Amino acid sequence: MQSYEYKVVAAPRQAKRMKGARTVADRYARTLSELMNAEAATGWEYLRADTLPVEQRKSFMGATGESFHTVLIFRRAKGRPAEQHEPTIAEVRPLRAEDPELRRPLGLGPARRDD
Repeated sequence: MQSYEYKVVAAPRQAKRMKGARTVADRYARTLSELMNAEAATGWEYLRADTLPVEQRKSFMGATGESFHTVLIFRRAKGRPAEQHEPTIAEVRPLRAEDPELRRPLGLGPARRDD
């Protein structure tokens, strides 16, 4: 049986301003999308959103009240190997004419050494 670890993140309360998003609903949807994509990039899978009650003190005298907070729940499999890192443009080294990768025809598999 697969076991998971979970991560809970507070849902954004306001939409960020974004170019091209005209309505509040569009901006909020893009804000949520950015948050979910950022978590997915680190291996977390979106599971669901929940709204949960939280008891909090309302006054200095100790009176309490209840408020509700929305959270986003993510999961990932435990013991999963690390994600393959895709290099950015800054990390890629320039090719040189003496590199063996440039001497072989494309699509023919690994280069062979003829010593």
